[in-house]
Amino acid sequence: MASPTLACFTLLISVISTTTITTSFTVDLIHRDSPLSPSYDSSTTHFRRLHESFLRSIARASRFTHAAATPTIESTVISSSGEYLMNLSVGTPPVQLLGIADTGSDLIWTQCKPCKQCFNQNPPLFDPAHSSTYKTLPCQSNTCQYSYRYGDRSYTHGSLSVETFIVGKVSLPKIVFGCGHDNGGTFDESGSGLIGLGGGPLSFISQLSKSTNGGKFSYCLVPTAAKSDVASKISFGSASIVSGAGTVSTSLVSKQPNTFYYLTLEAISVGEKKVLYKSQSNKAVAGSEGNIIIDSGTTLTLLPPGFHDDVVAVLEAAINAERVSDPRGVLSLCFKSKKDDIGVPVITAHFSGGADVKLNALNTFARVEDDMVCFTMIPADDVAIFGNLAQINFLVGYDLDEGTVSFKPTDCTKHR
Repeated sequence: MASPTLACFTLLISVISTTTITTSFTVDLIHRDSPLSPSYDSSTTHFRRLHESFLRSIARASRFTHAAATPTIESTVISSSGEYLMNLSVGTPPVQLLGIADTGSDLIWTQCKPCKQCFNQNPPLFDPAHSSTYKTLPCQSNTCQYSYRYGDRSYTHGSLSVETFIVGKVSLPKIVFGCGHDNGGTFDESGSGLIGLGGGPLSFISQLSKSTNGGKFSYCLVPTAAKSDVASKISFGSASIVSGAGTVSTSLVSKQPNTFYYLTLEAISVGEKKVLYKSQSNKAVAGSEGNIIIDSGTTLTLLPPGFHDDVVAVLEAAINAERVSDPRGVLSLCFKSKKDDIGVPVITAHFSGGADVKLNALNTFARVEDDMVCFTMIPADDVAIFGNLAQINFLVGYDLDEGTVSFKPTDCTKHR
């Protein structure tokens, strides 16, 4: 006899497979530190917000490591440390849901009435009793329940259900999601839940992949210092196809947990000087398959320590500026300069399949003080992550059907 968990999981796959969406759509992707975000605090300096995002990167990386070490359905969800928010609606009549858009998570969930315990949120709470399209999912004789705990001791418990979601002007019926009645921890009051965009079967993108135009999404991230009235964009379906001049593509690598999007990084070039990928064992190799995770919710790029040190050595020699230490002790390579141009060479990330992603200074350096700029790649022992600063001003497309990720240099402030 199948266990309740297995029976419920099988039912979910059956429900997901019946969802048919034959359209495409594009919506705003709002950085949590943008003036467009409900949690924006104008009294906080840009430098402080940037530093706090760096610290979130480090905390988030530890959760990736934990999930990889214990590959169960519950452990693959990353906490509320994502950097981007997505605005959509749920139910009939629709209720606004402002959720963290997270490529490192699977389950879609929102807080629901009645609340046993709910954190404070600015958007209205969703009351399933007032929606004509809400249905709970049965597991044998009972309602399917979910229970997720996060690395920072945040948690969400509730009922697995199906409901109609509205993204922009597009209605998406029979989306499986978690209706959370007991939630707490470090979640921000600006949001009400999480939009899982990972590769697992319960994620938003995986549910759309059962449709004609599903299995594809792309985003274009605007620079963090861009003018305040411009939001990043995320597209789904045929609107998300990345092609044309300048596009390069690399293969996704299938690994566990399947929530995460694994790529193969072979080397990094600083100008004309190529540094081969070096694993934790300090062996210079072309890059073992699936050695780095691409993630929109991590600000910094994390590299194995030996490989990082080799890149830093070449980079320091190439830049004619005074090296100084990061007073906060987070970033490893900093220079004293009030000028924006310190002669940073083009840094190229060489992914498998000949996908050479040329990174400009805004992808690899950030001004952290009035007179200091720092390299935004740091060493990490347990997990390598290609973070969102490195993805700024690229149209980044994920095609789960073809198993590829594509990069196209783009002025994301003009992308619609």
